[in-house]
Amino acid sequence: MNIRKPLHRPLGDTEYMLEQWGWWRMEGMGIPGYTSPAFALMRDHLPSASKTFSITDELAMTVDGAVARLCRRDQQMGDMVWLYYGAKWPAIRVGRHYGCSEMKARELIKAGVAWIDCVLEASREAA
Repeated sequence: MNIRKPLHRPLGDTEYMLEQWGWWRMEGMGIPGYTSPAFALMRDHLPSASKTFSITDELAMTVDGAVARLCRRDQQMGDMVWLYYGAKWPAIRVGRHYGCSEMKARELIKAGVAWIDCVLEASREAA
């Protein structure tokens, strides 16, 4: 299995942020996992193995919104980014799912990452 090493490459910071967003999303960090306040109190006081992420909830929600906007703008590219980073599918599986080669899937994923990078940069400048 090939380990993803996005740092020290163009768009590496955005790729790393998307990796962290994917783990955050898979852990269900943005979704309330309780049905009542009493259950939340009991759950929070039980020891559990919690993963630590290097992404805040606020930034993860911003990334989530950017991925959703990409899915609305270009469905295939957005879905490829979501499957690669959000569902942790390898690029070859993403390519097979869409009936294209691994290289074409990687190309579309990189284009999606660049689009998300521009959206995040624009929102950072606006703030």
